[in-house]
Amino acid sequence: MASTTGPTAYERHAPDPRLVSRSLASSRPAPFWLEDVPRRPARAPLRGGTSTDLLVVGGGYTGLWAAIHARLRDPGRRVVVLEARRTGWAASGRNGGFCEASLTHGEANGRSRWPEEYDTLHELGLRNLDELEADVERLGVDAQLRRTGSLTVAVEPYQVAELEGSEGFLDTAAVRARIDSPLFLAGVHDAEETALVHPARLAEGLAAAASELGVEIFEDSPARSLEASRDELVVRTDGGNVRAARVVLATNAFPALLRRFRLHTVPVFDYVLMTEPLTTEQRAAIGWAGGEGLADMANQFHYARPTADGRILWGGYDAIYHRGGAIDPSRYDRPETFARLASHFLATFPQLEEVRFSHRWSGVIDTSTRFCAFLAKAHGGRVAHVAGFTGLGVGASRFMALAALDTVDGLETERTRLRMLHTLPIPFPPEPFASLGINLTRRGLDRADHREGRRGPFLRALDAIGMGFDS
Repeated sequence: MASTTGPTAYERHAPDPRLVSRSLASSRPAPFWLEDVPRRPARAPLRGGTSTDLLVVGGGYTGLWAAIHARLRDPGRRVVVLEARRTGWAASGRNGGFCEASLTHGEANGRSRWPEEYDTLHELGLRNLDELEADVERLGVDAQLRRTGSLTVAVEPYQVAELEGSEGFLDTAAVRARIDSPLFLAGVHDAEETALVHPARLAEGLAAAASELGVEIFEDSPARSLEASRDELVVRTDGGNVRAARVVLATNAFPALLRRFRLHTVPVFDYVLMTEPLTTEQRAAIGWAGGEGLADMANQFHYARPTADGRILWGGYDAIYHRGGAIDPSRYDRPETFARLASHFLATFPQLEEVRFSHRWSGVIDTSTRFCAFLAKAHGGRVAHVAGFTGLGVGASRFMALAALDTVDGLETERTRLRMLHTLPIPFPPEPFASLGINLTRRGLDRADHREGRRGPFLRALDAIGMGFDS
C-alpha cells in the first residue's frame, strides 16, 4: 500500500486559491438555519419575581425536552424556562443537523469507558432516536426529520484498511456510486443510526410545543446565580428572581451556574459553510440520491449533508479554543478557517467548482474530557446539571434531559441506574494549562493526520489516561 505521509488528500488535491476566494465572495456571516425559520415576536423577559415547581435554565434542546416531558408527565406541574437570548439561538440552531443514536460519541469511546454496560447504552440510544422521531410527530414539530442514515468515508489508503471487514463496507466503486468524489476510496454505510433534521426548526418547534403544553418561557433572561436553602432554590436574573422546588441546568457551552462544574467542559468553536442551492446538473454530478449524512475518518474530520432545498452543508475540521474559554461575537467569523473549509470542499467535489457559498458561521461546542454528556447532581438531587455533549447532542440531548428530569423527580429508572450517569469526566486544568494542553492536543491530531494516523507521544499519553480523542 502506498505511503501517504505528508500532505493530506485535501492538500494534495487543493484547488486554485482563486476558486476558493470566488466561492466565498458572496457568503454572509450568519447561520443559514436561523434565517430559515418563520419569524416570530420575541418572548417577554422575566420581570419581577415568580415561583415554580420546576425551573429549567437554558432554552436549547436539553432544556426544552426537559420542560416538555415535565409537563407530559404531570400536566399540573408549573414549569418555567429561562433563556439568556432566544430559544435555540446557540448550538441548537447552529449545528449540522445530525441526529445520532449514539449516547457515547461512538462505539469505541463507549466501549472503552463503560464496557460492561455499552450494549445497554447502545440499545437505549437506538430507542431514544425512535422515541425522538415519535415525539416530533406527535408534537407537530416541522423539523424536516429524515432517517437517512450516514456514510463514513476513507480518503487515505490507511483509512481503507481500518474500514475493511466492517458491516456495510463499500469499496471505491460502491462508495462513489452513493456520493461521487474522486477522494473517496471506500466507505461504510449505516442505515439505522442517523437522522437528519433542520436544527433551528427543531428547536423552534420544541419551544412552540412547550408553550402549547403550558410551559412559561422567558427570553432575554440570563440566569446570574443559584442559591439554595432547605426549602427552596432561588435563581436570580437581571429582571427578577425565580423560586423553584427543582432546577435543571442546561446551559451547554456557557459557564455553568454552579461554579463546581465549570472546569468539566470547555467551549470549542466549530465552523460551517452552506452552499447556494445546487442546480439539477450539479446534483447529478455528485449523486447523493440517498441524502445521507457524510463524514470522513480523519482526526480533524469533515461532516456534510444536503438540505431540503438542495444545498450542501460542509463543516468541521478546525476546532478552536480561545484562552480562558472566551466566547464573544468577535470569535464567530474566522476567515482562515472558512477558506480552508472551502478549499477542502472543492477538493472533495471538483465538479462543483462553480458553486458559491451563501452562508458561513460558527458555534460553540461544550467539550468534556470523556467526549460525551454527563449528568451532575447538587443540593440533594434537587438540581441536575447536564453538559459535555462534545458536538453530538442533537439526539443525546433528549435522553439526558429525561435523565435530568428523572433525577430531580427522585425516580429510579433504567437511565438513572447507568454507571455512565453516576460518573463525571476528568475536569480540565485551569489556565494557562488548559490552553497549553488543548492546543498541544490539536497540533498532535493535525500531525497524526499528516502521518497516516500515527499518534505521537502526547496523544498516546492522553489515550492511556482516558482523555484521548480522534475527532
